[in-house]
Amino acid sequence: MAVMGSQNPLLGETTCGSLLQQLQQIWDEVGESDDERDKMLLQLEQECLDVYKRKVDLASTSRAQLLQALADSKAELASLLAALGEKTFTGIPDESTGTIKEQLAAIAPALEQLWEQKGERMKEFADVQSQIQKIHGEIAGNLEHNERVGTPAVDENDLSLKKLDEFHSQLQELQKEKSDRLHKVLDFVSTVHDLCAVLGMDFFSTITEVHPTLNDSIGVQSKSISNNTLSMLAKTVLALKEDKSQRLQKLQELATQLSDLWDLMDTPMEERSLFDHVTCNISASVDEVTIPGALALDLIEQAEVEVERLDQLKASRMKEIAHKKQLELEAIYAHAHIEIDSEAAHEKIMALIDSGSVEPSELLSDMDKQIMKAKEEALSRKDILEKVEKWMSACEEESWLEDYNQDDNRYNSSRGAHINLKRAEKARVLVNKIPALVDTLVAKIRAWEEERGFSFAYDGVPLLEMLDEYAMLRQDREEAKRRMRDQKRFHEQLNTEQETLFGSRPSPNRPLGPKKVVGPRANGSATNGTPNRRLSLNTHQSSGNGVRSTNKDGKSDKNRPVAPVNYVAIAKEDAASHVSGSEPFPPSP
Repeated sequence: MAVMGSQNPLLGETTCGSLLQQLQQIWDEVGESDDERDKMLLQLEQECLDVYKRKVDLASTSRAQLLQALADSKAELASLLAALGEKTFTGIPDESTGTIKEQLAAIAPALEQLWEQKGERMKEFADVQSQIQKIHGEIAGNLEHNERVGTPAVDENDLSLKKLDEFHSQLQELQKEKSDRLHKVLDFVSTVHDLCAVLGMDFFSTITEVHPTLNDSIGVQSKSISNNTLSMLAKTVLALKEDKSQRLQKLQELATQLSDLWDLMDTPMEERSLFDHVTCNISASVDEVTIPGALALDLIEQAEVEVERLDQLKASRMKEIAHKKQLELEAIYAHAHIEIDSEAAHEKIMALIDSGSVEPSELLSDMDKQIMKAKEEALSRKDILEKVEKWMSACEEESWLEDYNQDDNRYNSSRGAHINLKRAEKARVLVNKIPALVDTLVAKIRAWEEERGFSFAYDGVPLLEMLDEYAMLRQDREEAKRRMRDQKRFHEQLNTEQETLFGSRPSPNRPLGPKKVVGPRANGSATNGTPNRRLSLNTHQSSGNGVRSTNKDGKSDKNRPVAPVNYVAIAKEDAASHVSGSEPFPPSP
């Protein structure tokens, strides 16, 4: 107490010692007893202890609070590190160094930095989660155009970069899905636009019925990509494609009807060209029709009106058209040398049209089939007919050559004699080819008949029989020529003997000329003016050259089908009568 109560002379402060001295002086003046003084000193001492005790308690409480604050700071630091996913943090002081306040002062900057980092991390989380939530809403169709999403709830206990990366990955997947959906939407919109253009429909009203954001005036990123929008777009495209397919089918049917009616009535090209926009797609597929307005309803209605108009004209022109087709059919058969009953066929067609028992289009279709069949038949006969023409031409040259050879003045130097001489040379070459030509023709005819099972008729007469008769007549002519040569040699010998006996030769007489054999003409007339003779369909026996209508066994083919029982007159010269061996013949000039 004496030490504590000493007065500091330098500071001039009142201390416990100076006060105690003043108290002793007062006691001395008052005359307090020692017991009283001791009692009062003990009281002062107790009061001082109470004051120190309170201060110590306050100091202990303050220390405990500082320790708690330090513990809380460390726990908060650990919590922030755990939330941010950081295992350590640079700048955190060592726990074993420094006073409590120094440790608190040292940890405060780290806490402040971590709190700032946490705030930034929460902002990043809120931003990415907000984008995720917005895309989810766009996909689900819960967000209207330009509608904002609410602030997302961020989990403050897990703000790690790993978690943030997971959200970013999820956001990237959603953005990719959004991009894919947006491309699908744009493709659908483009398809709807093209289909509406082809169908002649209003694109704006069609697409806005699906969703208002699909209008061209709204930005691409603002268009609806919801499942419902995609589904409705798909249904719209499907419905438009179905409508396009039905319209194209309808238009093609109308175009086919128009084409048939035009062909039926020989409509001029100028009138047909007015509907080129209809007929240009007659064989096009659905995907090939892309011209705007190509399948518009008004175009289809226009085609329907035209078809109806032509249908009304069709009935009045059916007879004329059927007559033309019948003439065409008859011309084909005539050119192919096939005999038909034209008058009966024409009467039957007219009767069918008048009765109305058959549909005109079916009748014309049947006539077209007959024409096609006739063309095929004519084509199959073409090669044989060409050789028949060559044969007939050669026969004409052969006939001319026979006449030329009988002309006594053929070597005179008359005008045109050299031309006939050249023709005779060519005719001899051609005539020498006749046997080979006939053999080739017979082989082709037999092959043709074996393939089809009926005989090859030329203007109603079996061609093989014509060739057989030609072969027999040719053989008869050769036989007549041989006899004439024998008679000529006999007369020459007789004249020589008479000249030897009497010294003079008798005046020559013109011998009978050899028989001429000519082939049939295309019109069935003869070249020498002899009367026509009908060819019988009976089978003749073959002559020495073997040109006969026989089967593979060499026998007459009695069962082979022949042409219908019609006969046609063909020209040939009657066979020359056989000359008796005793009948005198004058020598040839």
